[in-house]
Amino acid sequence: MSETVKTKYGELAGVDCGDYVVYKSVPYAKPPVGPLRWRAPQLLEPWEGVYQATAWKGKCMQESMPSDLYDPEFYDDPTYDAEPSEDCLYLHIWAPKDVRDAPVAVWYHGGAFMGGYAFEKEFDGAAYCARGIILVSVEYRCNVFGYLAHPWLTEEAGTSGNYGTLDQIAALRWVHDNIAAFGGDPANVTIFGQSAGAMSVQTLCSSPLAKGLFAKAILQSGGSYGSGLHRDMPLAEQEHYGQMFAEVAGVKSLEEMRALRANRVLTLVPQFFAKAMPEAQGLFLTPTMDGEVLTGGYYELMDAGELADVPYLIGCTKDDILTTPEMNKPADDPLYQGCLAFSHKLEELGRTPAYMYYFTRDLPGDGQGAWHSSELFYTFGTLDRCWRPWTDGDRALSERMLDYWTNFMKGGDPNGEGLPTWQPCDKADSFVMELNV
Repeated sequence: MSETVKTKYGELAGVDCGDYVVYKSVPYAKPPVGPLRWRAPQLLEPWEGVYQATAWKGKCMQESMPSDLYDPEFYDDPTYDAEPSEDCLYLHIWAPKDVRDAPVAVWYHGGAFMGGYAFEKEFDGAAYCARGIILVSVEYRCNVFGYLAHPWLTEEAGTSGNYGTLDQIAALRWVHDNIAAFGGDPANVTIFGQSAGAMSVQTLCSSPLAKGLFAKAILQSGGSYGSGLHRDMPLAEQEHYGQMFAEVAGVKSLEEMRALRANRVLTLVPQFFAKAMPEAQGLFLTPTMDGEVLTGGYYELMDAGELADVPYLIGCTKDDILTTPEMNKPADDPLYQGCLAFSHKLEELGRTPAYMYYFTRDLPGDGQGAWHSSELFYTFGTLDRCWRPWTDGDRALSERMLDYWTNFMKGGDPNGEGLPTWQPCDKADSFVMELNV
């Protein structure tokens, strides 16, 4: 059974789930293939008939990166998987029935800007729909397909790199133009993400190209000021790494580089990284200071007051990506301190400080602690998709977090009836909401 809705590009049929409808893999831009590889996303052409948005389609091109931790958590169920493809510019919509002017939440997945996808099994919109929120989850180009720069590309378009971020902005524009057809309010959009997704959110909040497309922002284990995961990547440096890629690929022109088969591009990544990493010394296929998407460094833009003036919710986990067992947590945790400084910086700018959280629940079932990404099953209400022996306390924590998150999406304040009071994190008392059972 399906429900149909009419967008500016044509009709969509989704999957009827009772109280809500899921529209899977809705295109928001032309497939970035052939001559459109390494170009900004292009506007769709309207289609005829009814587009069947009833099955997951290609995630972005990416290498499988086996992980003893993440594979059994997020990637063990083929129901929530699809083959990688260059044709990946899709978004997924969970919309409650019979709503009008509903708040909208737009999710950007993590994956180090190297992979990940928007319909992983931990992501779902049912709990959001039950709270009156439309959830949109976005696919975008990653790795060399999403962030490669090169002088050839810059000569062609005036700049290069940042294709993945331009995808994220194009998806936001699609939401702005079409979400009313699903019962959503384009003036009440919250962008949120985790890890590289949170870094993406801070990029969007720092970019003049995304101005006016969202009203609130949530940054989970990736937002920061002063210390954190961000890296200011100049265009010239990114172009330098792009020249290394062309050398590894053995191509002599942009035409030859675009003519490479997608799978061939992907198989070149390990050799490319082996060549670039001694200089890069860490992740480098990331958002780039190209003068258009980013006009300066992340913290420089905050100092200048260029960060979007919207309500923020920000935080991290106890055993997050930059922590070590030897650290005195959270005093020595760079990401925790970066979140704290982010909120205090907002206050310095004359704005409302952020609502800051610290997720400290050691997940049951092993001794891994509150690891990077461990809060995702809670914030999406998908505990039952995980193997862990959840307690009643875990289920109550998930409900509480969902209430906080969705209250914030509705009005910029996470507080609500029956919830412990969450104060903004100002300099006077630096209130941080600890999230635990």
